[in-house]
Amino acid sequence: MSKRWVLPLLLGLFLLGYLLPMGTHGLWIPDETRYAQISQDMLLSGNWISPHFMSLRYFEKPVAGYWMIALGQALFGDNLFGVRIASAISTGLSVMLCYLIARRLWDEPRKSFACALLYMSFTVVAGQAGYANLDPQFTFWVNLSLVALWFALDSATRARRLIAWATLGLACGMGFLTKGFLAWLLPVLIALPWMLWQKRWRELLIYGPLAIAVAIAVSLPWALAVHAQEPDYWRFFFWHEHIRRFASEDAQHDAPWWFYLPLLVAFSLPWVVLLPSALRQAWQTRRQANITFLLLWLLMPLLFFSLSNGKLPTYIMPCLLPLALLLGHALADRLRLEQGRVLGLNGLLNLMLGLTTLFTLVYLQLKKPLYDHELHNLVLVFIGLIGWIMANLLQAFRPLQCWAAPAFGSLLLVGVLPAAIPESVVANKMPDQFVLEHARELGETARLLSNDLGAASALAWRLKRPDVALYNTIGELKYGLAYPDGASQRVDPDRVQQWMHDARQRGSVGVLMRVKGQDELREIDRLPKDGKRYEQGNLVILIFPQGAT
Repeated sequence: MSKRWVLPLLLGLFLLGYLLPMGTHGLWIPDETRYAQISQDMLLSGNWISPHFMSLRYFEKPVAGYWMIALGQALFGDNLFGVRIASAISTGLSVMLCYLIARRLWDEPRKSFACALLYMSFTVVAGQAGYANLDPQFTFWVNLSLVALWFALDSATRARRLIAWATLGLACGMGFLTKGFLAWLLPVLIALPWMLWQKRWRELLIYGPLAIAVAIAVSLPWALAVHAQEPDYWRFFFWHEHIRRFASEDAQHDAPWWFYLPLLVAFSLPWVVLLPSALRQAWQTRRQANITFLLLWLLMPLLFFSLSNGKLPTYIMPCLLPLALLLGHALADRLRLEQGRVLGLNGLLNLMLGLTTLFTLVYLQLKKPLYDHELHNLVLVFIGLIGWIMANLLQAFRPLQCWAAPAFGSLLLVGVLPAAIPESVVANKMPDQFVLEHARELGETARLLSNDLGAASALAWRLKRPDVALYNTIGELKYGLAYPDGASQRVDPDRVQQWMHDARQRGSVGVLMRVKGQDELREIDRLPKDGKRYEQGNLVILIFPQGAT
């Protein structure tokens, strides 16, 4: 490949694979609707200091991630594209960082392109690029901090070294403002052992204070502002989101220590067969300074997150960029030596996965249809799967010439699948689409009520009305509801009838219910019977007129 076409090709894949599919499907609950609503609340209230979720204090994360999503909505509107653009751009910037550090590590154009393409086409990376949450943003800041660290260690002049250390501090500061203290810890876990091994610890003492000063300068203004506005913020955020999640026996999302090992293998798709040979090559060349740096970058966060009691799959996303670098390094070396066996096996495995999925889908569709009169969605699924199959067929039988084919198959599949989701899933997991269908009627109501946080946040975001009353649900809003000014937003079953009576004296009432079992049916039974009713999946919209009994 001509060197001048590398960046335009990556940009084209970013536009087609990341940006184009973003508006083709509704917001998933609970994450996407939550982050969309919190960010929208900043635009509506003008409060850019203290995060609020449906008008209630929500201190589980700092503020910068919400700023970015709010900026997307301010620029592109309160729509699906505006909510997700921050994740897409963050992931695209991480792809660029992968390309830049690969060029710095090896100075081989094809190797740099291979590393960036592999990272971009990891199915989980491509999927998160179109998903509105904070993980892509945080991953970018961690990636930037460690890329800047390598540039600082590898710089020949004092000026470039100072710029790199300052960039490291900037990235740590922004990472802290996005997700907390972890952004400061991860670079230390890599830098300290590497610099001790290289006997360059004096550099850490000389230049480290610059990075710390920049990180503090970035973080301190908001840290002081939120303390002044909400004195309890730091107590809750530090103990609940850090200490309790890492060490508590009742930590949220508890999982065994080995939880991330199979996930790391799965996250390397569609390049999983390259993993053993790439890690073996890295271990054999571990005495090379750049390889050791990448191994520390991969293994130290993996070890830290494995020791934590609370685990979620996306926590190890910062490990994927060094993984892509090691995989791309091994792949390019095999291309140079014309060793295509591993690549052929990789294509063959992906081909079998694609065919198995296709045959399973056909079988289920014939026996117990997933798609009911949804030809458009079914066609999209087949396009994605056939694209994956054809791409990996090329790699399986022409591994040296078509080594990059799985990347295009992966981006195509991840791009079309969200738009091809069965309507039964959309109806239950993307309530904003149901709300959108009835937005006019719901928008004319004076009060809103919902028994589910995901549905309530979708309702609040679509109607730009954060004060949705919460009927017999607390969940992650327990802290905010405990404040005196938030208690009135909670509606218990034993007083819902009185609440409805009072609300209907002031105007009509809109209700969005998720009905998943007998408990929810009993909740509906407590509501008046004279409402207009709409149903979709397990969602029910009720419109009650003003003044009726």
